[in-house]
Amino acid sequence: MLKKWKKKKRKLLAIALASGLMLSGVNIDLALASNANSNSPATVTQQGVEQQQVPQLVDAASIDAVIAAMTLQEKAAMVVGANTVSIDPVNGEIIGGQSRKVPGAAGQTQSIPRLGIPAIVLADGPMGVRIDPTRPGTDQTFHATKFPSPNVLASTWDTELVNDVGVATADELKAYGIDLLLAPGMNIQSYLLNGRNYEYFSEDPLVTGIMTAEFVNGVQDNGVGTTIKHFAAYNQRELNNGNMNVSQRALREIYLKGFEIAVKESDPWAIMDSYNAINGTYATENKDLLTSVLREDWGFNGFAMTDWENGNNRDIVKQIMAGTNLFMPGNLDQVNRIMDAVKDGNLNEKYLDRNIKEILNIVVQTPTFKGHVATNSPDLEAGAKLARQAAADGMVLLKNEAKALPLKGDMSVSLFGTPNIETMTGGRGSALVYAPYQIGIPEGLQNSGLMINEELLAKYETYVEELRATDEYKQTPGNFFVSTFPTLPEMDVTEEAVAAAENTDVGIIVLSTEFGTYGSDRSKNDFYLSESKLKMIEDVSAAYREQGKPVIAILNVEGPLETASWEDKVDGIVLGWQPGQELGNAVADVLTGKVNPSGKLPQTFPVDYAELPYADRYPGVNNEFTYEEDIYVGYRYNTTFGLEPAYEFGYGLSYTTFDYDKVRVNRNGQFKDRITVFATVENTGEVAGREAVQVYVSAPDGKLEKPELELKAFTKTKELEPGKKENLKFDLDLKDIASFDEEKSAWIVEKGTYEVLVGASSTDIRGTASFKIEKDMVVETVNDVLAPQIEIDRLSKLN
Repeated sequence: MLKKWKKKKRKLLAIALASGLMLSGVNIDLALASNANSNSPATVTQQGVEQQQVPQLVDAASIDAVIAAMTLQEKAAMVVGANTVSIDPVNGEIIGGQSRKVPGAAGQTQSIPRLGIPAIVLADGPMGVRIDPTRPGTDQTFHATKFPSPNVLASTWDTELVNDVGVATADELKAYGIDLLLAPGMNIQSYLLNGRNYEYFSEDPLVTGIMTAEFVNGVQDNGVGTTIKHFAAYNQRELNNGNMNVSQRALREIYLKGFEIAVKESDPWAIMDSYNAINGTYATENKDLLTSVLREDWGFNGFAMTDWENGNNRDIVKQIMAGTNLFMPGNLDQVNRIMDAVKDGNLNEKYLDRNIKEILNIVVQTPTFKGHVATNSPDLEAGAKLARQAAADGMVLLKNEAKALPLKGDMSVSLFGTPNIETMTGGRGSALVYAPYQIGIPEGLQNSGLMINEELLAKYETYVEELRATDEYKQTPGNFFVSTFPTLPEMDVTEEAVAAAENTDVGIIVLSTEFGTYGSDRSKNDFYLSESKLKMIEDVSAAYREQGKPVIAILNVEGPLETASWEDKVDGIVLGWQPGQELGNAVADVLTGKVNPSGKLPQTFPVDYAELPYADRYPGVNNEFTYEEDIYVGYRYNTTFGLEPAYEFGYGLSYTTFDYDKVRVNRNGQFKDRITVFATVENTGEVAGREAVQVYVSAPDGKLEKPELELKAFTKTKELEPGKKENLKFDLDLKDIASFDEEKSAWIVEKGTYEVLVGASSTDIRGTASFKIEKDMVVETVNDVLAPQIEIDRLSKLN
């Protein structure tokens, strides 16, 4: 009897080893590795006798053995976020909610201690590290730098600076024990009212892709991961889960191109699926998107995750098989659904193994796995210095009549507009950052030495305080995803403007867009200034011009707004965006000339919203939206169809001037593997400055019609002293000038003469050259996928 019991006990012990379960009445000591990358495999012992080794996650080479040792329950949990479920380290069973490793971080992955798999931490966001500023049991505050948003970074046209912001972000992530940043966002700003456009870089896929790659490299070269998002065609909030009908060509050339550049140039650790469907299939379930394009066509090496709560109501088997690796934030129902699918034969376990392997390939690269210990002490002074530089460099000088700017340091100014009191530094929802401080415009101007009209500022403070105390204008209830402040009407300053113009040198008007909410798009009305704002501009302009004094407008906005109806009433316009915690200081740096503005627009400012090709269709109906404008997005539309914008793509003034010379291409003008474009830029003004130089190509129409021009390269000069020059060189290869042929499912270059246009914006072309392609060429053939399920009435030059 005793012999039979010992045999049965050994069998039960083996079962325990395989399942990770604690057996009642059996003395099992699960000897876990003391850290995630221990080289010693864990062993299970009974009375000190080694029974069996348990594989440990040591490096990439150990992953297959670790997966083979997982129970089905562990596998199912491994692909589900650990925000609400976790695995008990003793008995291996699923348990309830666990404490966050980093309070306020967006989530974490599953840990399986018996196999040496640690939980890695994921945190937002697009403007810096989003975590809780306070924690139970300590008086320490946990602040992070609030950097400029991606649309501000793109406005710098400075790839080195964007890389520096990535490096600084990585330092703060590591300081707080975070392994993976849920940023950057990189959807195309194709629809002006998209409520998340500020989280994205540009209307142009080349700018988007290059800026993303630079930021990703800055972060990941310092040992922390990034998550590019939202993949793909996620260009609005109103139809968050709607179906987007898009042609294959528009997808490849516009909406996927930036992602392709980022994947190939920076190898991001992760990518986040978008909520929406593309041509009838949800992105999370879309094998064509997540496998055929992302992994096969582009060679993506990381893992794909859902956006938060995005996988709950979808077909979990389709999602896993399509290539969605991780379901965030995770819940027990998802674990059970996965286990049931395997047991019922609806899901082949090999797909789980594949998806887990792709996750673990990233886990072994993380700071947590490598034993990094959080200091909780980031260098916030260094972060603030960089944030101020990036904010100033991303500001765009839209108008400067009669050299109204820069201001002299001893001038007196009067500030108009409620945004002076409620400065919008940017960020809400996932972009919310708890910065150590935020500098408003009044404080920034005072810091620069300008004298502020304190009496007027005090009136605004009282006005805002009284309105916010009313039911009509108080903050709406709810969490940070839905809470907002109703936009205030402007104070009547008819009398105040007259007194201010008599007693101060300059009138400065600060204009903002609506506060909005995280979960919705901007309204059409938000593109236009309200009547109270227009009256304020009129009153201030009249008063100061009566005194022969200048009026400057500062745009503290998320995106473009209407300017044509009022710009002639001001002498200068500075697009300040919402550039993070140093907004006020950065505005002052530009206004006073401490920084010579060098920012340029990464997004077109239209004259009127009604002129846009989608104005009568956006955001769609019946949970559907069709991208009828096709490839003609932003400046591609304007330049091709002759629509004059208020401020064109790539536009931006400086306090100096630049001449372009010696624009040329390779001596023989023939394109073989690549062609080189040359240009010389000279500072012909009186102060030092930098210039963002843009290279466009106008391709001949053949089988495929082409936009009038497309951006193919750009750079920013070094700071040039007056009279100094810089010789520039740009290399273009065949893929750079190729178009997508849907019939061939290939990138092709058609024969003909191509014109190279080098300039200061998409319409300010300073020099041209040309080259010839002697015959049609297929550059790259890709998977024939993502075709629309309906006929799309595409915009065409032939219509």
